[in-house]
Amino acid sequence: MTKASKSQPELSKNPQNHSKCRNNMYLNGPERFPVPEDKVSWDVPFVEYQPVLYTAPPVLKGPVWADPDIQKNPKIKLKFNKVDGKVNRKSYKGVYKVNNGLPQNPSGRTGIVGRGLLGKWGPNHAADPIVTRWKRDNKGKVVKHSSSGKPILQFVSIKRNDTGEWAIPGGMVEAGDTVSATLKKEFGEEALNTMQMDDKAKKETNKNLKALFKKGVTVYEGYVDDPRNTDNAWMETTVVNYHDNDNLFHSFKLHAGDDAGSVSWVDVDSQLHLYADHGYFVSGSAKLHHAHW
Repeated sequence: MTKASKSQPELSKNPQNHSKCRNNMYLNGPERFPVPEDKVSWDVPFVEYQPVLYTAPPVLKGPVWADPDIQKNPKIKLKFNKVDGKVNRKSYKGVYKVNNGLPQNPSGRTGIVGRGLLGKWGPNHAADPIVTRWKRDNKGKVVKHSSSGKPILQFVSIKRNDTGEWAIPGGMVEAGDTVSATLKKEFGEEALNTMQMDDKAKKETNKNLKALFKKGVTVYEGYVDDPRNTDNAWMETTVVNYHDNDNLFHSFKLHAGDDAGSVSWVDVDSQLHLYADHGYFVSGSAKLHHAHW
């Protein structure tokens, strides 16, 4: 598969304010230890800091996608800041610290130690495809926003089952998989429900997906201010925009997969409230296409 182009200017590597993963209840878990804005950085002393230990039961059961519990088994040595077998433990933020055998979140304190809902210690890599098209009227003409005068972009969005928020239909890069393969696979599973298609329909869909995903522009690579983050495990992602200039989507029928409540084309606008940093990622696509934001 053709790699995503990086010919366009990329967004800042560190846009987040590190707020969605602190000072709140962890997803289906305990309340985080409060971390004031001026105490987020590890460089600032915080002697009162007593983060809550939490790793979700499904992670502790040891599924294939999860690391072993190195807190209980310190003799197990993972190769942090390296490619460890099939697992990429490198961070887009550079070399992160490892204290007492545990990786330290490079963006600061979160009020939780352990892995929470994340399987990997350190960076958990994801891939998020933003599939866009121009909004058109019933005559096929591109619709422009009444206030900005700029054309309106639409993107495929799913409603997450876990938080109820709208999001980009992405997912985790599994051990041994490439980012490019994950981008196509996750979009197919989350937004088109390819897992439930018969062989004929799946073959035709994959053919069209291959054409759509042949060219893309990387709009972000880096840390994600995700509500699942902890002091020892955090989300990072690669976000690639695939714009449907050739009307390939006329043959696709959006259908939410098992992990999504619903799926829809959504108008791109600055008033959108999306999961984690997804609003920021979508804004990158709007800027790329000189669209309304």
